[in-house]
Amino acid sequence: MFFRGVIEGFYGRQWSWKSRLDYAGFLKENGFQQYLYAPKGDSYLRSKWRESWPEDTFSELQTLSRHYHDNGMKWGVGFSPLELFRDYNISHRSALEGKVAEINALNPDVLCILFDDMPGDFPDLAKQQLAIIEDIIHASSATMHIVCPTYYSFDPVLEAIFGKMPKNYLDDLGAELPDDIGIFWTGDKVISESLEGESLSKVTSLLQRKPVIWDNYLANDGRLTADFLRVGPIKGRSSQIRDNASGHIINPMNQAALSKLPLSAFNSIYTAGGNIDADKAMRFALNGLEVSLKNLLSRDCQLFSEVGLEQMGSSQRQTLIEEYEYSDSPVAVEICDWLSGGYRFDPDCLTG
Repeated sequence: MFFRGVIEGFYGRQWSWKSRLDYAGFLKENGFQQYLYAPKGDSYLRSKWRESWPEDTFSELQTLSRHYHDNGMKWGVGFSPLELFRDYNISHRSALEGKVAEINALNPDVLCILFDDMPGDFPDLAKQQLAIIEDIIHASSATMHIVCPTYYSFDPVLEAIFGKMPKNYLDDLGAELPDDIGIFWTGDKVISESLEGESLSKVTSLLQRKPVIWDNYLANDGRLTADFLRVGPIKGRSSQIRDNASGHIINPMNQAALSKLPLSAFNSIYTAGGNIDADKAMRFALNGLEVSLKNLLSRDCQLFSEVGLEQMGSSQRQTLIEEYEYSDSPVAVEICDWLSGGYRFDPDCLTG
């Protein structure tokens, strides 16, 4: 059954707990079925995975789980045991089982096992990851599992950063993983401007299953992308994705309120049976805003999405701040924060 969802799977500044709670109703109203908690900044899911969450964080996660279930939404966690495959021994296996037990206490419907954004130049990479996946699934209480490979796109940037992909890596994962385990794929690029059926069919053959699309179209957590707010409609996607993928998961912007604008029109890809009408989608997305804020954003959508901070002078940024700061809307607050440098890319966020 084809499903749609949002994964908080970006680097840098995370969403607030309030924003995460607010998204339950928003996602349900807009045709999504899942929310996946996997911020790269939660080190207890990555570099500190052997450690337990602090008590207050764990309590917030329990509240989040209950809230999504109360709203009839599936809720999940993205777990990324950083470089465990390099030395997977008995003691590490015991620590892994303990962490999965802690995740089970959060009652996730979906558990994502994420090997993205870590070195992959390891000859037995697929074999070791398959062993880890098997042990996680055996210990997990989740009813759905999705794996993100280390090489999750044909984009050459992955090999440039993380080393050459071992021979037959994706073939081996596809052949050995149980049929009911999903595999994330971002498309031909890490941030794909379009998702074509022909390319996805090739991946289906390679992975021996339809991939789950991890869509980075909106993501603005990188060195280059942090200068932009992708507040316009999501383009280059059509209802044909449903024929070539098992699910479509969006990784949004660091700005939770602003992400709602393109996400609110996303479902029309599937309900309208074709490509989104960009103008119509933008009007729909802005409908809930007060008139003056709606007019400002209509005017500045292209400026924020395509020109970006770097190309704006300090005086233009200040003028924009003065225009938007009149409003206490979360949308306006995030815009002012972004214009003031509050979401500037920090390379330290990559080490968590």
